[in-house]
This record gives sequence, structure tokens and C-alpha cells, in this order.
Amino acid sequence: MSQPRIRHAEPCDAAALREIMAEAGAYANTLQLPCPSLRHWESNMARLLAEGRWQLVCEDEAGRLIGRGGLWRLGEARLGHAAGLGITVRAGCRSRGVGSALMAVLMELADDWLGLRRIELTVFADNAAAIALYRKFGFAEEARLRAYALRDGAYHDVCLMARLAA
Repeated sequence: MSQPRIRHAEPCDAAALREIMAEAGAYANTLQLPCPSLRHWESNMARLLAEGRWQLVCEDEAGRLIGRGGLWRLGEARLGHAAGLGITVRAGCRSRGVGSALMAVLMELADDWLGLRRIELTVFADNAAAIALYRKFGFAEEARLRAYALRDGAYHDVCLMARLAA
């Protein structure tokens, strides 16, 4: 795979994002529900692209969306230094550098342009590949939230991970 192209998401990306999030691996490892509708993603784009949120997409050499990642400022006034992070990579493109490319751009944005001091995320405790990616970029586990989210009819633990800027 050649170097992926990363750019800011646009409202016209709703259908491609819906396609990625409809994959079983995507909704199983996020808090999304199966079978997302295009209407949901079209309306969700306004929230994803709102002030205080940065949504990036990754394209392959053919211009097909193969991943997405985002940062959003946490809502409370005293948390202006902190943001949440989410990332998803298309099934056939995992373990090929897409996640690392997205994370590198997101961390540069956070550190060099937004001045964020803390970035946090939750990840299912059994998602070893994602946890390894986050650790590669300086995230550390801060807590385990037991029976946090329902997936395939059973409650699963998640890890709360965070990265503090130097």
C-alpha cells in the first residue's frame, strides 16, 4: 500500500463513513450499532464537523476511504486542555499502517496546533491491536471499566487510556 492521503472529512463523506462503520469489526470494536443508516451518517456529519471537533479521513491511492479518526474537545470549561479520540480502519486495511498514519496526524494536530495536554479514549479490553497502536503513540491505561458496553449480547470491559503531552 502506498502512502495514504489524509484530509479533513467533508459532509459528502457520509456514505463512505457509513460503509466503514457498517463492517462487523467496526461496530464490534466501537460504541456504534450495527446496520447504520445513510440518513444517520448524513445527520451525524454536522455533529462530527462542529466547532471544537476535528474529523480526518484516510484515502487510498484510488480515493476510497479506508479509515477515519477524530479529536473532540471535552465539553466542560475546565477541560479545555483535553480531548477525546476515536479511530476506525476499514477491515481489509488494518495492520497496513493506516491507523499509524491517522494517529501521527492526529497527534501532530493535538500537540502542535491545538495545544492539547491530555487526550483520552476508551477501547475494548480485548482489542489487542488497537491497544498496541495507542501505546505506540504514548497512551497508557489509566483504568478498566468493568461491564462497560454491550456487545453481541454480553457486557464487556473497556480500558480508559490517556496520553499526556510532555
